[in-house]
This record gives sequence, C-alpha cells and structure tokens, in this order.
Amino acid sequence: MFHRIRRRAEEPDELQRRHHEAYVRLVGRVPPEVERMRAAQKPAEPAPMVDDFLPPELRVPSHDQLDGRMMPWPWPITLDGEIVACVECGAYRGWLVLSTRDQIWLRCQAGHQQCEARLDTAWYNRHAGPADAHHETFEDCLRHLGR
Repeated sequence: MFHRIRRRAEEPDELQRRHHEAYVRLVGRVPPEVERMRAAQKPAEPAPMVDDFLPPELRVPSHDQLDGRMMPWPWPITLDGEIVACVECGAYRGWLVLSTRDQIWLRCQAGHQQCEARLDTAWYNRHAGPADAHHETFEDCLRHLGR
C-alpha cells in the first residue's frame, strides 16, 4: 500500500502536467497590448539640466572645510567621577568647548585653554547643537559667544 502512495507522489498528476505544458508555451511571449503600447510610446526627451543645489548663502561648510567648531558649556564637566577644573585658575564651569583636529579643548572664562584627552569628537557631536554662525577667525567666534 505504501509503495502505491509513493509512486503516486513521485509522478506528476494531470493538472500539474497541463499547467507545465501551458507554462512552456507562454514563456517568452509578449501580449499584443504590450506591443501596441511600446509602438505608441514616443522616445522620452532628456530632462533639462537644472542647478538644483542650494545657493551659496544657504550652504553649510563640511567638517573638512572648517578649522574647528566651538560651543558654550555653562555647566561643570564631570569625567571619571571628578569635576574638570582649569589648571591655571581653578574655574570649573562656564567653558567654551573647542573641537579641532580630532582634539577637544576647554577654554575657561579667564581665557585659559587646556586639551582634554578624555573627551573626543564623538562626545562633542553628541552634545553640540546646530551651528548658528560661521566665522572667519577664532577671535570673531569668541566675540560672537560673548568672550
């Protein structure tokens, strides 16, 4: 009995055979409606070249076009459980955080700067907001930030 069931399962039934024959006949054929539509189509005209890039006054410089970026940081900075303080004057809040050449520099309100190796560009990018202005010189940026 089981031999008959296996033999029946191995042999395709009539419906499968007819379906396969119809499939073989239709492979590679295109319906006549498609041929008529292809003939009726006109070749597409090339799209006109349009300068769709932003005007120069709205373009933002990329990171490799900037010498650095800075942001105010009025709060204390805690790293490894200790508050970062200025080595010269002892200030521990009211920083300007400068990101330049893959280094982070902290500048206190008195104007002392120190490199902070425990901070990196990824930290700066996570905490910095969008740039509100671009300046030609470091001093212009300091004036813009009220220093």
